[in-house]
Amino acid sequence: MKLFTVIFIALGIVWLFNSCETAKSDSQTTDNVAPSKDSLIKRGNYLVAIIGCNDCHSPKHMGPNGPEIDSLNMLSGFPSTRPVPEPGANDIKNGLIVFNGDLTATMGPWGKTFAANITSDETGIGNWTEEQFKNALRHGKSKGMDGGRMMMPPMPWENFSHLTDGDIQAIFYYLKSTKPFRNIVPAFRPANIKS
Repeated sequence: MKLFTVIFIALGIVWLFNSCETAKSDSQTTDNVAPSKDSLIKRGNYLVAIIGCNDCHSPKHMGPNGPEIDSLNMLSGFPSTRPVPEPGANDIKNGLIVFNGDLTATMGPWGKTFAANITSDETGIGNWTEEQFKNALRHGKSKGMDGGRMMMPPMPWENFSHLTDGDIQAIFYYLKSTKPFRNIVPAFRPANIKS
């Protein structure tokens, strides 16, 4: 009986060692394989949905359950055909932050910000490089330009700065695959400029 137990334990150790080596070699081969463009786009679509890009970057219309994303203008930013919203006289002075009805424009102590067009159109991110996109999300640089201004609230770039390089690449590939939507969003207006 003791011999049988020793053989059984030895076989178990050999099997366990072999399983670990197989798993190790499998992970090494999959880690070195670059993801396909289609898998990046699919992952990017998922990430854009769960991190809330549509919350601010997509115009909305009122539906039976409240604001609903306008699928024809998805991710196109504040519509350039709309008038710039004006908060009440005391709203900003009293420290309130005011959003327009579809959350594509925000007014606060910093000024007025408009959600950017992040579709693949040249008025969006169509001409951006992946490095620019990474710089925008990692360092909060407007249009990903080193010499440019910082992104303004409510863009939560500080949170997005923790995304992995792979996640940023996936989001970039997805946004570059979107239907181009021509929409020139108004420029940021600092608080000291009347509009």
